[in-house]
Amino acid sequence: MLKYFLLFKREFLRLAVRPVYWFVMVIAPLGVYAFFVLLMREGLPSEMPMGLVDLDRTTTSRSIARNLDAFQRTKITENYANISDARRAMQRGDIYAFFLIPEGTTHKAMRQEQATVSFYVNYSYLIAASLAYQDMRMMSELASGAAARNVLYARGATEQQAMAYLQPIVMDTHPINNPWLNYNVYLSNIFIPGMLLLFVSLLTTYSLGTEIKDGTARKWMELAGGSIKRALWVKLVPQFIIFWLMGAIYVLLFYAVLHFPCHCGIPTMLGAMTLLVLAGQGLGTFFFALLPSLRMSMSICSLWGVLSFSMCGMSYPVMAFHPALQGLSLLFPLRHYFLIYVNCALDGFPWQYAMWNLLALVFFAAAPLPLLPRLKYSVLNYTYVP
Repeated sequence: MLKYFLLFKREFLRLAVRPVYWFVMVIAPLGVYAFFVLLMREGLPSEMPMGLVDLDRTTTSRSIARNLDAFQRTKITENYANISDARRAMQRGDIYAFFLIPEGTTHKAMRQEQATVSFYVNYSYLIAASLAYQDMRMMSELASGAAARNVLYARGATEQQAMAYLQPIVMDTHPINNPWLNYNVYLSNIFIPGMLLLFVSLLTTYSLGTEIKDGTARKWMELAGGSIKRALWVKLVPQFIIFWLMGAIYVLLFYAVLHFPCHCGIPTMLGAMTLLVLAGQGLGTFFFALLPSLRMSMSICSLWGVLSFSMCGMSYPVMAFHPALQGLSLLFPLRHYFLIYVNCALDGFPWQYAMWNLLALVFFAAAPLPLLPRLKYSVLNYTYVP
């Protein structure tokens, strides 16, 4: 018991006197939570600036502009005299897109000729450009339908006949699990755990690497009685407790306070978060045991953590990956957490449906166990090289 007491005292003192630990364990996670909550508080970006080039200058073109400006996601902030001015404004970043109504558009529409409107989008900003494109395309289709409806009315068609001709099939859309189409639900529930996983793995490798860098590794092992299991367990437990509290704050904030969809119950997601933190510590320890260099192990953890956002299937479906990459995606803990979240929190399936993903997180947590002899040898014999 005395050995455990001395080890815990040593680790808590190391945590207390080094600001980097508190920054990574507390300040950075809370900052990420605040950033995403404030950034995505509306659910969708709204009032995104866009421009208008109205060369037609008729009642119809002004009506199109007013209707486009009425959309929630876009706002016409400037009317430009020509395409060149609008293009330069978009290149400067003043607007995300602009809508062009050529001269004679109304005249052609009234004469039943094909009128052309154009819209230009800066796809350097993917989300903003995609949403602006949707609004402008919808507005152009509505304007086209309105012109065709007026022609049909003039020919004596009733409203029912005109609408049956213009829209023979009406779509009734029911988005499941996220009917608000809230981007915060899509993004924050994976970005935040992914960032937390990155912090956990980086701090784990850092705490092990600094023992060698500071020349305190032998003292650490002496206090542990030469047992690498005891030394590693005592070192990681304080970090686990603090990271778990940060993960619990995230789960309670998003599912109990902000009421994000969580059909499986908060305890299930707390359990998944517990396994994710353990998986992050296991992954960091595994990389350091494999490459006992502070610089190399932290670099690999950084690379693995950043790639997790692409490989987990959040932004691009894994089933559309190359078969080799589909298998590689299973080597990322965030992929398994993402499947647990989708199956349990969004779809409401019992946790047994995500059993293999839960076991995969346990596997990541236990991954460094076969390398503990190598880790002990490295801690006692490795010389730090900057």
